[in-house]
Amino acid sequence: MPSELERAMESLITVFHRYSGRDGVGATLSKKELKELMETELSGFLKTQKDPAAIDKIMRDLDQNGDGQVSFEEFVSLVVGLSVACEQCYQLHLKKQQQQGKK
Repeated sequence: MPSELERAMESLITVFHRYSGRDGVGATLSKKELKELMETELSGFLKTQKDPAAIDKIMRDLDQNGDGQVSFEEFVSLVVGLSVACEQCYQLHLKKQQQQGKK
């Protein structure tokens, strides 16, 4: 039976491949596919973005080799960055709770 972390990795891979290749280009995400993935799977994150060009900027940042496609390896850097940011918010939340408990 897979562990919780193994299931999370499987889910990450499955979600990536659910959107990749829809435009006929193998196992990569085009800008359109990345936008669809983010609008569906990361809608909460997109709602917090004030910049209407957020997807364009994210695509440029992720497409490290400049081929106009986002590979799984490039996509994972987005997930890692968002995960780190979420963990930092979680730590701030815990710290605030601890400070309120001391009052």
